[in-house]
Amino acid sequence: MPRGNVTALIPAAGSGSRMAQKIKKQYLRIGQKPILFYTLKQIESCAKIDEIILAVPEEELTFVAEEIVDRYKIQKIRKIVAGGRERQDSVRAAFEAIDTAPELVLIHDGVRPFVTEDILVEAIRQAQQRGAAVVGIPITATVKRVINGKVGGTLDRDELWEIQTPQTFWYDWFKQAVEKAQADHFYGTDDAALLEHAGFPVFTVLGDRYNIKITHPEDLQMAELLVNKLNF
Repeated sequence: MPRGNVTALIPAAGSGSRMAQKIKKQYLRIGQKPILFYTLKQIESCAKIDEIILAVPEEELTFVAEEIVDRYKIQKIRKIVAGGRERQDSVRAAFEAIDTAPELVLIHDGVRPFVTEDILVEAIRQAQQRGAAVVGIPITATVKRVINGKVGGTLDRDELWEIQTPQTFWYDWFKQAVEKAQADHFYGTDDAALLEHAGFPVFTVLGDRYNIKITHPEDLQMAELLVNKLNF
């Protein structure tokens, strides 16, 4: 793969315990199709993305290959790998499965199905120019620091963003960040935290409120409404 290309890494190995369902959340259906299908469809439809590496639970590699990738004809999937215990482990497994280094890696949650092409394209553009770009939206609510039930102060919401995915990085920067995180036994709550830990600057790209991550039962109800509203 020549430099200048983009590899998308899709972590979809979570257990979905907060969804309180017997079926893992990435396989729950919105309408007639699984959540993971919608996510992969959006990533595949972006002309700027050249290949996809998907991380899923080890025991479900064959199921995902046959019942999602093959059934729905997802053409850009290059590999399906076994994910790890934590999301960061799954991202690392997908990253280490890359055969030839692209210019950028784009990481997107497997259960965030309503990302738009505009967001994907802008995230890629910003990362190409700046090295590290994360999608998010400014917080509008009042946020307080609370310790043992006692308010410890009110944070300046003008400085606060709710971060989403995709998160897009120069391959070389992300490689260094992953290696440093491993050496330091550091785990972040998102991919950009690894870049921050390694000392790289990270910049924001404006997302939208429909780019939800399906985590709780009420999120699934919202997704049912959005799949019709957004014509997915």
